[in-house]
Amino acid sequence: MAVLDLFRLDGRVAIVTGASSGLGVAFAKALAEAGADVAIGARRVDRLADTAALVEAAGRRVVTAATDVSRPEDCEALAHAAEEAFGRVDILVNNAGIGTAVPASRETPEQFRSVIDVNLNGAYWMAQAAARRMGRGSSIINVSSVLGLVTAGLPQAAYSASKAGLDGLTRDLASQWTARKGIRVNSVAPGFFPSEMTEQYPAGYLDSRIGTVAAGRVGDPEELAAAVVFLASDAAGYISGATIPVDGGLVIG
Repeated sequence: MAVLDLFRLDGRVAIVTGASSGLGVAFAKALAEAGADVAIGARRVDRLADTAALVEAAGRRVVTAATDVSRPEDCEALAHAAEEAFGRVDILVNNAGIGTAVPASRETPEQFRSVIDVNLNGAYWMAQAAARRMGRGSSIINVSSVLGLVTAGLPQAAYSASKAGLDGLTRDLASQWTARKGIRVNSVAPGFFPSEMTEQYPAGYLDSRIGTVAAGRVGDPEELAAAVVFLASDAAGYISGATIPVDGGLVIG
């Protein structure tokens, strides 16, 4: 097998959560371009049509489902929809997430819990639902954040805690499932990428932080999507339990 063939995903089925906008769209498109059929879920189901069109334009099949990952029953329904439509589940990209920037002295229990419930609990429910259907050689990719590793000058206790917890969850699921089930579990830790969350940053914040990024710029969504395709593919067949920063060198700044 030629080395580039290891990156192909022909005949595989991927699930992408949070696929209605931003990075989730880039992930679904990239996985389809690599050869996978894709099941996409999001709370804003009306916005999934555009993502579905990108998957179909890449020549792959797609199924959509309204999915709030904080609801275990929605996670189960999305995994079932993928299996029913395509006969299998090989890849999960746990991308759904929300963020807040509330000072810790004022953050309410409801605000904190809402972030943990989507970013951490939701990833767990979705991983459980997908793993029930996965065979050996499958891959789960959790979309974490460099804020699980470093701070970035904004009051984001809930978000940072959820992402650090997601990295811990990644390691534990890898420990439990790689040897026993043959399912690799890894996470990517994005730095600054265009997204709905970065659009909500205070004016001037992003410009003030670029100096801490060795690459001197924000990332391109396709650069992160390429890392996700790599982790989903046989090219990463000997990688499990890892958190891989895709951040232009932010964590070393």
